[in-house]
Amino acid sequence: MSRIDFKTVTKQYSPVLPLTINNATLTIDRGDFCVFVGPSGCGKSTLLRMVAGLESITSGDIEISGKRVNDLPPAKRGVAMVFQSYALYPHMTVAENMAFGLRVLGSNKTEIDTKVKKAADILQLTPLLERLPKQLSGGQRQRVAIGRAIVKEPDVFLFDEPLSNLDAALRVQTRLEIAKLHHDIGRSSMIYVTHDQVEAMTLADRIVILNHGRIEQIGTPEEVYDTPATVFVAGFIGAPPMNLLPAEALPDHSTRHGVLVGVRPEHLLWHKGAGAPFLSGKATVVEPLGSDTLVSLDVAGSAVIARLAPRLVRKAGEEVALSADPANIHFFDRATGARL
Repeated sequence: MSRIDFKTVTKQYSPVLPLTINNATLTIDRGDFCVFVGPSGCGKSTLLRMVAGLESITSGDIEISGKRVNDLPPAKRGVAMVFQSYALYPHMTVAENMAFGLRVLGSNKTEIDTKVKKAADILQLTPLLERLPKQLSGGQRQRVAIGRAIVKEPDVFLFDEPLSNLDAALRVQTRLEIAKLHHDIGRSSMIYVTHDQVEAMTLADRIVILNHGRIEQIGTPEEVYDTPATVFVAGFIGAPPMNLLPAEALPDHSTRHGVLVGVRPEHLLWHKGAGAPFLSGKATVVEPLGSDTLVSLDVAGSAVIARLAPRLVRKAGEEVALSADPANIHFFDRATGARL
């Protein structure tokens, strides 16, 4: 198992361009499943590729198991990477694709066969070992790509948006398989890059949220959801995201100048008439989802989404009054975006 340390890591492609990675500092503990998440262009794949040795580091250090790896070639770092593209050799069988890297390294046939069989068992690929890639589904091809990484028995697994080419059902299935893989071979640290917050929340031991090359927050899925450190995190994590309103839109908070008030859709409750509501407005969109209903409403010119029980609001135009537990209300500095 390997611990990975990022020490004020910076990446800049040109002196006239903004920093792609801005002083990234974090530690990924041995055996952790760490997810880098953020919007397109935030630097998450660049940070991953620097661990793999596929991108140079402008300044700072990356250490694996306490060893500085800035100048080590990829083959010497003890990492294996699974890319967005399967990148399988079309003329090779599943077994041959999985074994290829070991053959290049000069491993003997017995060792290769043993490792391929073990990886195939873990990924449920044993019945497919003699098939060609064109005879496989997209999910099966991605599992072969993962198997090719497993046979190397790396200290660190790197996943660069491995599910983005799959349809919705296969994404869910393969995500579960990756989670099971981490459980089965928990000795290895894993870094997983995605822009999909559902993947981040369901897979990660810890999430690193990036924005414009800067780390906004590091924490468990529960921590980043329950106590977002910034307005960006509050608006990025959650589907729908946290509602953020200027304090003056809410009578109870109108004395808080320069503050944004945040509340998640599921924490807005149907107001039952005792005392003044937390907020009220006219429904603009009603989306019945079966188990609950998403209601969009206009509150003093600000858009708000509430997740309510079914059939409380049936159509746009209805007046809606909502309450909220003060324990579930968040405050942010409007100028800096930082949590207060």
